[in-house]
Amino acid sequence: MTADTVWQVILSGIMMGLIYALVAAGLSLIFGLMDMVNFAHGEFLMISMYVMFGLVMWLGLDPLVLAPLVAALMFVFGSGVYLGIGQFALRAKKNAGMVQVFATFGLGLFLTGLVQMLFSPDYRNLPPSFVTDKAIQFLGANIPLSQLIGAAVSIGAFAGLWFLISRTDLGQALEATREDASAVALVGIDRNRVFTAGWGLGAAMVGLAGSILATFFYIHPGVGASFSLITFVTVALGGFGSIYGALVAGLVIGVVEACTALFVSPSLKAVGVYAIYLAVMFFRPRGLFGSM
Repeated sequence: MTADTVWQVILSGIMMGLIYALVAAGLSLIFGLMDMVNFAHGEFLMISMYVMFGLVMWLGLDPLVLAPLVAALMFVFGSGVYLGIGQFALRAKKNAGMVQVFATFGLGLFLTGLVQMLFSPDYRNLPPSFVTDKAIQFLGANIPLSQLIGAAVSIGAFAGLWFLISRTDLGQALEATREDASAVALVGIDRNRVFTAGWGLGAAMVGLAGSILATFFYIHPGVGASFSLITFVTVALGGFGSIYGALVAGLVIGVVEACTALFVSPSLKAVGVYAIYLAVMFFRPRGLFGSM
């Protein structure tokens, strides 16, 4: 094993970690707004990948061109899910937490079954595109262009989210609602509209991640489940409700996962991730950037 190999693995881990962070940020945003965990978040990722697949086959355009459209469609989808399911789950008078869990978990099962019925359980891949089978050299390491672009999209999405939260009226409304969802009505903020926008933004971020993943990962009705667990670990590690915690945790998990695959075994790459997660839960249960 050479230093170049280790450097290659670390860079690959950073690239994937940024994509993990983008997926996790949407989940953390929703939780930070309304203390509600969306257990269908992995299926949102799966839906975005199928949307990308359908648009590519229909329009014949490059996935990079279609990624903003997929994000916009996922914004509408996420907002619709909140209006159709989320707001009613939040209104539950008894066992509200369990109602939210079963509502979103049931939605995930429904989406998986629906996609499997409509498109079959076959594995699919996007046709060759601008980023397919291309790599660049960086300090002696080969970085797949698809992962590099995914990392750039992730960084851009976090920068855009920071600007939205800190520099716009919607961002201020999101922050105010996160601090005290019951009191915002006193200053003229419609909490329900803010929650709708929050779900839309969360779905749009996972839509961007799904658009990039679709260029180098298989598309399958169960693909969301393979990312769900790693997403929840990322959110818990960074701190539930902390978007920037999701960014740092995504990077940590990406690097740890890649290094575990190198030094232990690819089949055990998740072991290092869960070891780090358990250590944080023992010594800092609120996560790296979460608050009690």
